[in-house]
Amino acid sequence: MNFDRIKEKLTILADAAKYDVSCSSSGSKRQNTTKGLGDSSGMGICHSYTEDGRCISLLKILLTNHCIFDCAYCVTRKSNDIKRAAFKVQEVVDLTINFYRRNYIEGLFLSSGIFKSPDTTMERLVQVAKKLRLEENFNGYIHLKSIPGASDELMHEAGLYADRLSVNIEIPTKEGLKLLAPDKQRKDFLQPMKKVKNEIIKYKAEKKLIKSTPKFAPAGQSTQMIVGATQETDAQIMYTAAYFYKKYQMKRVYYSGYIPISYDPRLPSIGTEVPMLRENRLYQTDWLMRFYGFSIEELLNKEHPNLDSDIDPKLSWALRNLHLFPVDVNKAEKQMLARIPGLGMKSVYKILGARKYRNLNWEHLKKIGVALNRARYFMVCNSSDYEKRDLSAASIKSLILHNSASKFRNTYSNQLNLFDKQDALI
Repeated sequence: MNFDRIKEKLTILADAAKYDVSCSSSGSKRQNTTKGLGDSSGMGICHSYTEDGRCISLLKILLTNHCIFDCAYCVTRKSNDIKRAAFKVQEVVDLTINFYRRNYIEGLFLSSGIFKSPDTTMERLVQVAKKLRLEENFNGYIHLKSIPGASDELMHEAGLYADRLSVNIEIPTKEGLKLLAPDKQRKDFLQPMKKVKNEIIKYKAEKKLIKSTPKFAPAGQSTQMIVGATQETDAQIMYTAAYFYKKYQMKRVYYSGYIPISYDPRLPSIGTEVPMLRENRLYQTDWLMRFYGFSIEELLNKEHPNLDSDIDPKLSWALRNLHLFPVDVNKAEKQMLARIPGLGMKSVYKILGARKYRNLNWEHLKKIGVALNRARYFMVCNSSDYEKRDLSAASIKSLILHNSASKFRNTYSNQLNLFDKQDALI
């Protein structure tokens, strides 16, 4: 084996994979019962994160950065003058096992540029997962990127060996995709998603009847959208996300701030700041929709098509609906408690449990962990000491911002360098 060449390939193909952020490894419970290698049960994979929140715990690489498509937003597009490389199937298998045994990684995230055809590419990805499972007895986490346009048969086989499958929708709207990737069609992204969804449902139903039924993509499927490459509003992005959650039962939708890599006039120019704050606001909105009972219409609509950059979406909603506040934390129902800025769901459940035994005051709420610097403007409790001033939305916002500090920095961190020992200590 030419180790220098392998190292060169790894450098090229790991760097090319950094633009894909949908590498969560949660949701799978694949246990090691065969004295094999690895285990993705229990709490899932332990992660390390870069400062911008990207996961770096999996061996995250492309099978190849050769591609037959010329998507303007993609660094591996065929017209881009970059150094190309491709792994053989066995090379990826060997790298995964060797890195795992050295405790560098806990699993594999494998994607690829599309070479020759979607089926040819998908077949190679499946071969990697199949070899790891059957020949190496590897029980660690495997996330395979599904290739748009791949056949149903290959998607079925992929789900038998991977913990999670994902097809990146890439651009939130049909119009944006047509502008930047005219060779691609939306239906080619949707067909693999539909197949995976149907197979997951079928296998779960069979599992209830026959316990020996094998797992099929036990961590579900996910997708990713690029934010900021085209002119979509936040409302358009979140309506697209809601569609995929409902239609294809996505475990996660990921939002990736566009990193300028091209002088193409259709795209933001090189040097334009990556919209990391906007990306974060979209994740917060996603969370409110999935776990806090908010509808998209409440957070984003014709009058409010974009999220505020200086405050989070829950606070923004509360300031637009001051007629619903203050909320009495000793009487309000769970859904309304969850809408108070500064209250997370853990705090909501703690309040619901504690108030069964006593009326709660400010000291009790502090001990529970409520962020009173913002919550005190929207709630009352068993205390005469509460915010009595008749404040406007603008005044409340000003006071909260005055007492808050942003966690965002202007710098952007690259993906972990596999060969930098100091970075490996993060």
